[in-house]
Amino acid sequence: MLLELVVENYAVVERVRVRFHAGLNLLTGETGSGKSIVVDALGLLLGNRASADVVRSEAPAARVSGVFTVNLESQLAATLADSGIDLDDEEIIIEREVTAAGKSRAFVNNRPVTTQLLRQMAPLLGDIHGQNQQQALFLEPTQRDLLDEFAENAALRGRVSESYRSLREIEARLDELNRNEQEKLRLLDLWSFQRKEIDEASPRIGEDHELETERRVLQNATRLEELAQGAFELLYNSPESASSRLGGALRRLEELVKIDPALAESVAAMRPALIAVDEASRSLRDYLGHIENDPARLEKIETRLAAIDRLKRKYGGTLEEVVAFAEQVRARIDEVENAEEHRKHLEEEKAKRAKEYGEAAALLSESRRQSAAKLSKLVEQELKSLSMAGTRFAIAVEDGNVSATGKDQVRFLVAANRGEELRPLERVASGGELSRLSLALKTSAGTASANKGIPTLVFDEVDAGIGGAAAAAVGKRLKRLSRGNQVLCVTHLAQIAGFADHHYRVTKRELNGRTGAAIEHLDRPARAREIGRMLSGEVITAEALRQAEQLLEAGSDSGDEGQRKAGGR
Repeated sequence: MLLELVVENYAVVERVRVRFHAGLNLLTGETGSGKSIVVDALGLLLGNRASADVVRSEAPAARVSGVFTVNLESQLAATLADSGIDLDDEEIIIEREVTAAGKSRAFVNNRPVTTQLLRQMAPLLGDIHGQNQQQALFLEPTQRDLLDEFAENAALRGRVSESYRSLREIEARLDELNRNEQEKLRLLDLWSFQRKEIDEASPRIGEDHELETERRVLQNATRLEELAQGAFELLYNSPESASSRLGGALRRLEELVKIDPALAESVAAMRPALIAVDEASRSLRDYLGHIENDPARLEKIETRLAAIDRLKRKYGGTLEEVVAFAEQVRARIDEVENAEEHRKHLEEEKAKRAKEYGEAAALLSESRRQSAAKLSKLVEQELKSLSMAGTRFAIAVEDGNVSATGKDQVRFLVAANRGEELRPLERVASGGELSRLSLALKTSAGTASANKGIPTLVFDEVDAGIGGAAAAAVGKRLKRLSRGNQVLCVTHLAQIAGFADHHYRVTKRELNGRTGAAIEHLDRPARAREIGRMLSGEVITAEALRQAEQLLEAGSDSGDEGQRKAGGR
């Protein structure tokens, strides 16, 4: 849910800060007051394209920030965690800055992020329905996605997508095998030589490090012997050695303790020291016995390391890479020498994957057809309430191209008047009809899926081209949607404004010779005056105020009724 929006130096806005709430939040104001700026600014936070045109004149940059609530167990939280952003509480701050030069920066909880991440987060934060977004309803992918959302086909689509990916992967391997067979035959001699060279050397991972250590020892055998012998003499093998001196001291202390036990702890501490010196001495004696100056062995090691270095220069910087290269070469040789067997195996695997894809796609198609019939009926029922009683609506699910989203082509069909044939949506719907159809689709999908969780729904100009009873019906639908989602709506119609849970008025004011927009949260009397203005114009008549009060009462009763129905369910 959107808790707060701060807009600075954006279009005609110098700075506004708006606190939003759960339920239906409506913005009203005179034409050109800047109502849609709130929607556009929110769009920036959701990753919409930035333009220098939005920066207020003479300002270095426009800035928008929003505070959203986040469920710590949600997909949004997981998406942020994958991007290295851990949440300390259930709120995040998203910021977007657009400079006068057109450059854009984005931040989440003060950490710089890409606009790609904002777009990835957008469906998990909100859903904007403006004039541009309604045009997207004409697109087949949008229609298919909306149907799948209603049908709760996410798991099925995931299965189809994975099957499609696996099938395409096998097909690509098969194409490569067929396409590159001649080239691979030409390379077979080279690969065979490379395999033979590596196999004859038989490199072992870690061998080079072991040989380098042994070479270092052999190269310094004389010096090592001198050092070890000197240490052995000092520890054990001379009259003045540490072992002799510690042994003498220990014997004297033992005699002393027989007379005065006060130094018993010192005796106990010295015994382990003498044992440690003796053990170190024995280790040195054994070490001295193994030191040898072996020029033949050293020459053999040098030769082996030189061979290993040649392999590294040709096939990889490390022995691990050399061994991995050898495995790749063996696989290539095997693929060429056993091409027919590999081709047969891939053909069998392709048939298996194609069958899996076909089965998953068939299940998805069936789910879409069943859900298309249900959603069509629900939308038609909603359209009746939106003064489009004669409108027929259907969703056609037809055979289409094989893709990661299935085999179906989904088309929304509309007949605006009785007796007319169903036609594609883009050939029939006017602006007002499209607004109401968009709302009917969203309301129907939300009803059937129990408002499954789009946090914030934003409607801009959803009332375009309608009025009267249709406007009241739109208001009721917005009110119903707001019981399961936070709804933000820009409207020009008093009939819709009466349904608000929270009403904001957008105005233009002149300060120091410059025009700026302001947003005010209205109380009940101010709401009545604003709705009266929407009804009668600049001069608010007593009749307009009475009608405004009636609209507010009707909107309040509608909300109470919605809550009672929700409680009854």
